[in-house]
Amino acid sequence: MGQENEGIMENRGSGSEFDYIEKKRTKFLGLPLYFTKYSISQEKINIRRGFLTTTEDDAYMYKVQDVRLTRSLMERMFKLGTVICYTGDTTDPTLELKHIRHSKEIKEYIIHASEEARLRRRTRYNVDVGNDDSEDEDND
Repeated sequence: MGQENEGIMENRGSGSEFDYIEKKRTKFLGLPLYFTKYSISQEKINIRRGFLTTTEDDAYMYKVQDVRLTRSLMERMFKLGTVICYTGDTTDPTLELKHIRHSKEIKEYIIHASEEARLRRRTRYNVDVGNDDSEDEDND
C-alpha cells in the first residue's frame, strides 16, 4: 500500500498571502483507495476526505485558537510533518493536516493568518480559567 503526496503552494500578490493545496492518494495494488485534499487560504482551512463517500471539514481562520506541529522520526526523514489546529468549531474542534510537506511554514502561516483574521473581524479568543459564573449568581 503506497501513498502519493502532491503539494502546491501558490503565492498571490505580495506579503504573506498564499494558498496551499495538498492532495494525497493512498493506493493498494495500483488502485486509489482513499483521497485527502488539504486547502489552506487566508480565510479558511478545508479538509476533504474520501473516495466514494466524501467528508469535508472547514474552519475559518478566526476560529483557530492554537496550532501544534508534530514530526515523527519517519516524517523528519521524508521532510513531512503533521499540523494540528485547535479551533472553536463545534463539529470538529481539532483539524489534523497529516504528513504534509512544508509543515513548519504552514504552521507559521496559520498562526499569522488566524491572528490577522481575528483582527479583521475584531474578535479575540480569550479564556478565563478562574471565572466561575455560579459564584456570581450566589452573591446576588
